[in-house]
Amino acid sequence: MPKSPLQDAAAIVGIAQSEFAKHLEPSEQELAAKVVVEALFDAGIDPSEVDAMCSLSMESTEEVAIASNIGAGDLTFFSQVGYGGGGGCATVGHCAMAVATGQATVAVAWRARKRGSGPRPWAKTSGELAIPGRWTRPFGLIRPVDEIAMLTRRYMHTYGATREHLANVAIAARFHANRNPKATMHDRTLTRDEYFSSRWISEPLCLFDNCLESDGAVAVVVVSADRAKDCRNKPAYVHSFAQGLPRQSQSMVNFFCDDPLKGPAWACARKLWANAEIGPQDVDVAQIYDAFTPLVLLSLEGYGFCPRGEAGGFTEDRNLEWGVGRLPINTSGGSLSEAYVHGFNLITEGVRQIRSTSTSQVEGAKTCLVTSGEGVPTSAILLRG
Repeated sequence: MPKSPLQDAAAIVGIAQSEFAKHLEPSEQELAAKVVVEALFDAGIDPSEVDAMCSLSMESTEEVAIASNIGAGDLTFFSQVGYGGGGGCATVGHCAMAVATGQATVAVAWRARKRGSGPRPWAKTSGELAIPGRWTRPFGLIRPVDEIAMLTRRYMHTYGATREHLANVAIAARFHANRNPKATMHDRTLTRDEYFSSRWISEPLCLFDNCLESDGAVAVVVVSADRAKDCRNKPAYVHSFAQGLPRQSQSMVNFFCDDPLKGPAWACARKLWANAEIGPQDVDVAQIYDAFTPLVLLSLEGYGFCPRGEAGGFTEDRNLEWGVGRLPINTSGGSLSEAYVHGFNLITEGVRQIRSTSTSQVEGAKTCLVTSGEGVPTSAILLRG
């Protein structure tokens, strides 16, 4: 099979993130502009050189505002990716494609979000619901956690997974957050007893199965592989990129599929590994989208780290933890314990692993998988040092 033209053709050379908190005073636009400038400084690139911008369609700060506020040059490429948490890695992939094809030279992707300050989007009750919401919300599936709880119950029934396995994911994330001074939950440990005594949010998911609600912003800078060699920090090459929207899939509610537990990660993974020179067995560390703990189980199977139905067992014996396990995941604390900004902080942590600057650094890490939301049309990138 011929080599993908995107393979290692572009690299992330600048990263930045704001403080993460339940409430921050600056607006989303202020947060976005600041982290973009800081990411460019990290790369050693002047804002006037930026000629491409990629973001989520849910981003409230538009390219026009960012370009004006940072003093960017003429933009020759800009794109937006839909489906919330499924689009984070795709924005980086779009940056890499723009640079690799010569459409741009310096590309920026970002996410600024004040979800901690509220309000919650599902609190809106006016207007007609889009499909499939009109077939689920009237029957009590109001929030994303309610929809994922249904898939979780199906997974537990089919494969015998238990809440112990979900706890393993939450505890691993908190363990890594406790090592990361910038994580929201840095000073708060999580024991197994605390996990099981916490309140239900949507059974079988309890408080600690849910991501944080955070204010914050994250940005990355992408340039060509040739230019990356001259930037300030070690580049994290975009070795492979893919998106996935499988047949019959519905956003958040795959209940109508022939196989509801075979989500978008499977379609994404097929293209990701087909475009790569390596496979799951070669991944040193992973940042797996964790808005909810069961999404990690589904992704471990979808991306080929274990056979179907065996993700629960894969989490046992601290296998997801730094210094112990075969596959440390979400080594900054992830969405469960660092911050939730639609998974963008998983990307910056992936870059830190390649740079060898993580607070839970995997020794000799040369490859890092970063994934976006399972359960929605999704994306993933494979970073290589």
